[in-house]
Amino acid sequence: MSDELQNNDLSCIGCGALLQSEDKLKSGFLPASVLNKKNSEDPIYCKRCFRLRHYNEVQDIELSDDDFLNMLHELSVEDALIVNVVDLFDFSGSIISGIQRFAGNNPILIVANKSDLLPKSLQNGKVRQWVTEQVHSYGIRPQNVYLTSALSKKSVEDFMQNLDKERQGRDVYVVGTTNVGKSTLINQIINIAADTENVITTSYFPGTTLGKIEIPLDDDKILVDTPGIIQKSQLSHYLDAKDLKVVTPRKEVKPKTYQLNDDQTLFFGGLARFDYVMGESKESFVCYVSNELYTHRTKTEKADELYETQLGKLLTPPNLDSASELPALKRYEFKIKEPSDIVFSGLGWVSTDASDIIVAGWAPAGVDVTIRKQLI
Repeated sequence: MSDELQNNDLSCIGCGALLQSEDKLKSGFLPASVLNKKNSEDPIYCKRCFRLRHYNEVQDIELSDDDFLNMLHELSVEDALIVNVVDLFDFSGSIISGIQRFAGNNPILIVANKSDLLPKSLQNGKVRQWVTEQVHSYGIRPQNVYLTSALSKKSVEDFMQNLDKERQGRDVYVVGTTNVGKSTLINQIINIAADTENVITTSYFPGTTLGKIEIPLDDDKILVDTPGIIQKSQLSHYLDAKDLKVVTPRKEVKPKTYQLNDDQTLFFGGLARFDYVMGESKESFVCYVSNELYTHRTKTEKADELYETQLGKLLTPPNLDSASELPALKRYEFKIKEPSDIVFSGLGWVSTDASDIIVAGWAPAGVDVTIRKQLI
């Protein structure tokens, strides 16, 4: 049965992977006994997508980073509009710095998703200008920049109208790193166009879409959902399902302001740490992280001991079971000269209007901590 399955090149409707019944550890696995019970016209999900859809349970599979990058290289030989979805809440962790090279001569749209997580008082025009400046700093020259919320039908409907004008009769390839909400956006497009819900598997977990999924457009062209590009600098790759639910914002983030003296520290659970190292006075620091994430203030001189004794207890996430798997925190120091954000990739950021101060950000080794122009 497995030979017949592979020869027919059947794909999982959830993730796009070719179905196979030989290797449980590889993408597209489905027991042949299950396939025998399926009607040929029924939608077929691989075991991984089935478990994810019905039990919210992710299963590891073998898929190399090269597989993802090879698909990106294919874009340069297509005549298509490239839609690059980025995460407004994790911009630096979700931007594909080489997308201009991968696109070849094809135009690029930047779609900044998760706009619903930012404070409603923030003007879209200001955010759009900020995103434009940021992508330019990476050498990306998009045809246009759009803000959207994949969870909002109205927001996606507005984007679809603009997309139809932007593509000018071309195919559309949707690309992005893992966990930016790309498949949620595609699902919303399908729901609007075909009134069909949850065709593509979505979850909090990175790397859900394992193969290209083609969706027909009105003019015999296609919209292609491609696999998410894995960027190991994102915090999500170091967390288990329980911790991810705490860290991943699901609604508008409520900023928390702390007045700190130098030599004071903030812990974001046990996943990151922010130190006010040196300054002439008490300063305000505004934290933009998931509303569910616990923030703890302490003196810097006590921070190391607190982390060692309370990781997975007071300082959670990580939970006690996953704490031992988390890499040790690595320190990054910054001298701030103008209003700036200190960004913890995949977690959030700390914003300050102060100048001539020194701060430090700590994150698990491998996770980026960077400084950028203030967003809010």
